[in-house]
Amino acid sequence: MTKGMFVSFEGVDGSGKTTVMNRVLRLLQEKGLSVVSTREPGGDPIAEQIRNVILDNKFTNMDSRTEALLFAASRRQHIVDVLLPLLDKGHLVLSDRFIDSSLAYQGYARGLGIDNVLAINEFATDGLWPEVTYFLDVKPIDALKRMALDKGHEENRLDVEKLSFHAKVYAGYELLVKRFPNRIVTINGYLPFEKECDVIATDLYKRWTKKNSK
Repeated sequence: MTKGMFVSFEGVDGSGKTTVMNRVLRLLQEKGLSVVSTREPGGDPIAEQIRNVILDNKFTNMDSRTEALLFAASRRQHIVDVLLPLLDKGHLVLSDRFIDSSLAYQGYARGLGIDNVLAINEFATDGLWPEVTYFLDVKPIDALKRMALDKGHEENRLDVEKLSFHAKVYAGYELLVKRFPNRIVTINGYLPFEKECDVIATDLYKRWTKKNSK
């Protein structure tokens, strides 16, 4: 068991998880916690190179199994180079996406099967799971509208998928929320931004305090 605490943020593209996570990071740092953030796919040099391949708009013909395997490979390298060292040092680590993304996107939306993709990732993660996952619940049609209004957003290969694909991703997340109720916390993604961040930061601070009081 690691000394730190591993937390992931999930949601459909455009749900605001990256912006929310960064705000939660600052709120917890202001409380004096040793908290850092990272992202998937990516997080370290090798994983970032794999990310570039996965998200490149030129590779629209990428096979779904190839996609799933690349995500798992990136995740493994990220774990070895970034997550485990940080957790062993006792940090609170916030990750923008983790295993649930693969289960929702490739397992459900791509039709590979949640259990099949889970098996690939259980090999890659070697038992590492987030202690808590915050799922930002925003309907795909609204999330896509948000992305369209975000001038700073760089469109990638997954963003250009049709609404029907993103609807399947959302349905996949709904299944995961039911499957992992003790780990996944659903957050109302329509709350005012500051309120949304405060809800997560408060909950996470309590969890961190409880973990470190044992």
